[in-house]
Order: sequence, then C-alpha cells, then structure tokens
Amino acid sequence: MKILFVCTANICRSFMAERVFRKRGEENGRGDIEVSSASLFDMEGAPGDPGAVDILEEKGFNGYGHKSRMLTLDMVAETDMILVMEHQQRKTIIENYPEAKEKTFLLKSFSSGCTQLNSGDVDDIRDPYKLSSYYYRLCFAEIYLAIEGVLKCI
Repeated sequence: MKILFVCTANICRSFMAERVFRKRGEENGRGDIEVSSASLFDMEGAPGDPGAVDILEEKGFNGYGHKSRMLTLDMVAETDMILVMEHQQRKTIIENYPEAKEKTFLLKSFSSGCTQLNSGDVDDIRDPYKLSSYYYRLCFAEIYLAIEGVLKCI
C-alpha cells in the first residue's frame, strides 16, 4: 500500500505527517506501507521548515534531510491513498486529478475514527508556517492523532 500526504508547500504539515507515519507505522508492524509527501505549490526542493524539524526532533522523529517535491500525475496514479490537510487542498487535487476523488481524504477526518471521512464538519489542520512554536505543537498533535486513526482504519 502507498500513502501520499499532500499540503501546500511540503515543508511543514505533509512533511511532518510523512515522518510521523513512517515511524508509527513501523512501530505498529505496518512496514508494508510506503509513505511519501508532496506539495501543491512548487517549492523547488526546499528543506523542511525549521519549526517543523524542531518539533519532530523534540518528539523523537527524524526531522532532517527532507526536500519538498510537487505533486505529479504519476504520484497520483501510483498511490492508494492521498491524505490532505485542508478541504481546499482536496478540492484542488480532485479538480486537477478527477481520478483521485475516491482515494483523497482529509487527514484530520481520521481523528474521529473511520466513519466521518471527508465530512464537511472536520476542521482543517492549519498551517503553522512562520507562527509561534505553539502552532507547530498544535499542528504536530493534530497530525499525530489523525495518523493513529489512519493506522486503526487501514
């Protein structure tokens, strides 16, 4: 199985989600799941945001060595599940890749279990970019809880 996390720039949220899922997946015996991340905006290989790197390292996850990459048709075609941070990101992916509709979900919808996937009632995972460490911690917590839900649902 292949899971792809997508956000706007692939330097904060989708990058953190990829790193958290990779480690938590292995710890839960799900090393069979290939995980990666991408952006909707071309950041030309930018490294992980320092705030995201710091919170990952603080929480025991590898935050180093990331380079952003832009979402492509090949990525969409090759992945089994696309997990996004915002309703608008899901909408953008479906507009650009209609074939991805049935496999594109809001990451945070997994925080409530497997029954409310893509519910309009689910909040976005807000971008902490250039905000205080509080917002990076909040973002990390939301991502972590949602990934625990993903691991229970798949």
